[in-house]
Amino acid sequence: MANYPQLDDCSGVWTLKEVNDAVMGGYWRDANSIGLIGGVNSAVTVDQIKMATAGDSTDFGDLTVARAGMTGMSSFTRGVFGGNQSDTTVIDYCSFNSTGNFADFGDLTEAVGNFGGAASSSTRGIKGGGDTGPSITNIIDYITIASTGNASDFGDLSAARNTSNASNPTRALFQGGSEPGASNRIDYITIANTGNAIDFGDLTATNRSGTGGITSSTRSVHVGGVDPDGEATTTQFLTIASQGNAIDYGDLTRAQQNAAGLSNSVRGICAGGQTPSNSNVIDFFTISVGGTAADFGDLSAAGTMGGGTSNAHGGLNDGYQGTRPAHVPGSGRGFFAGYHNPAHNVSIDSIQISTLGNSSDFGDLTQARGRAGAAASLTRLVIAGGENASPHQTDVIDSIEIQSRGNAADFGDESGPYNSQKAGLSSSTRGVFGGGFFSPNWSDIMDYVTITTAGNASDFGDLSEAKASMGSCSSATRGLFMGGRNPSNQDEIEYITIASTGNITDFGDLVDVKSTGAGVSSGTRGIHAGGLNPGDSAGINVIEYVTIASTGDGSDFGDLTRSNYLVSGTSNSLRAVFGGGLTGNTNVMDYITIATTGDAADFGDLITASSGRAIGANSDAHGGLAG
Repeated sequence: MANYPQLDDCSGVWTLKEVNDAVMGGYWRDANSIGLIGGVNSAVTVDQIKMATAGDSTDFGDLTVARAGMTGMSSFTRGVFGGNQSDTTVIDYCSFNSTGNFADFGDLTEAVGNFGGAASSSTRGIKGGGDTGPSITNIIDYITIASTGNASDFGDLSAARNTSNASNPTRALFQGGSEPGASNRIDYITIANTGNAIDFGDLTATNRSGTGGITSSTRSVHVGGVDPDGEATTTQFLTIASQGNAIDYGDLTRAQQNAAGLSNSVRGICAGGQTPSNSNVIDFFTISVGGTAADFGDLSAAGTMGGGTSNAHGGLNDGYQGTRPAHVPGSGRGFFAGYHNPAHNVSIDSIQISTLGNSSDFGDLTQARGRAGAAASLTRLVIAGGENASPHQTDVIDSIEIQSRGNAADFGDESGPYNSQKAGLSSSTRGVFGGGFFSPNWSDIMDYVTITTAGNASDFGDLSEAKASMGSCSSATRGLFMGGRNPSNQDEIEYITIASTGNITDFGDLVDVKSTGAGVSSGTRGIHAGGLNPGDSAGINVIEYVTIASTGDGSDFGDLTRSNYLVSGTSNSLRAVFGGGLTGNTNVMDYITIATTGDAADFGDLITASSGRAIGANSDAHGGLAG
């Protein structure tokens, strides 16, 4: 078995197969993950544990109000608890990186008490079912974890019931519970969408109330609970990506119900509960193996009906727990592909985003062109459309394999008419391209491709109006198109949900009316830089930002080192780099730190000065891959 580094001893080189085998096999090493257990015995106290080690819990801080029966959700940075044994709508949150008291997040759509199930991806938290006092509910709520505010309606469970939850980055499962009679029902939803739950299969026994949130990126585990014979010791697992019935694969150290469940991608942890008296025992087991659980340590107090969550469960980042190269400071390769200087050419430049310096030659496009859209996964860059000899446009889509230098290959064709000046954005699986211009016509078409599979693009939906030269960026779930012209400049910011299809939705407005600016992002913040104001021929130096998970207008970030338009941008989750542009036919690259505000600084130079927008401006570490 290979010995993989943690975040605090990060060194070594792995092949992709080694990483995949470690993650799928369940022996990828832990990354100092923190688990939180709150509301035990209706207390205000929240305990914390270090999940990679064993030992007793320590004090983390306090909830906004004492309560029990909560459900836990989380991203890499923020823990969230919602609901209450006394049927409340309260949602609290904290930051994992600092101990202290919780703060108010917002409210659920209805007051929910015991045993509502909760799950999460890195961006969205899900709560389903639960006891509302006089009855049991089937309502599923969701929140955007990075922001604050009230929950929104997601859809309905297949039946009203108490239940427990688990998730991988794309799916949430609702397991067992009571309707009010004991249930073995399992439902699932796709987290990035909204809609009603779908039948998944059945548990091995009719557990009335179990333990939620125990999951790796591949397995969901249901532990303990109350079956018709009393408290149970049983642990059962499901393979989240498939459908089917649960499989019995182990036991806890004692029969229990109403314990707090939490996990990293390796360990499942069960804390407290009734046995039938209250317990302070914490059990753990290896999710990929099962078997009999072992003693982890003790809670600060014996109790039941606690909620659990962590910053490393299987719903976050495919089980890589932040060690994936695209999300570690010091990683990410950016690309600027194709120029107009003064004729179009085939060049592809690459940079290491974390390291200042000049670009280097990567390879060539299949044809000389400029002003196209680009999308990227961790392994592949896709370049769509563009202008190959003005006014002649192309519908060709190229792709390059990021791991090795070399020339682009033909991927397929766009779905609509030939267009240049289009914008591109992506998640880890899907690239979306919007707008464009082919004199005298402007386009409102959005189309999409599945990045891993070569082929022609398909229709996604329509922009609010025909336009071109927009800035664009994305998180793992949402894509933004910013500004543009048609032929007058625009200030609209609009968004799509990348995993679905449909027409665009209003987000807010940029600070300025402008086109031909660059868009980049981390997983949480979108950036628009440079561009051209109405009546301006020199470009502007303004940088502004938005929070992708919410909606609203842009805010001032700082300035580029020079006024510029037809500029391109690429980023990892920490740093954005802007290169080229029409002002002065420049090869200058600037950079900013996305999480702060302030003016840009010099990064280095492109190989070729560009008098038009570089087409392949994207990376293997942009915000759409931050999961």
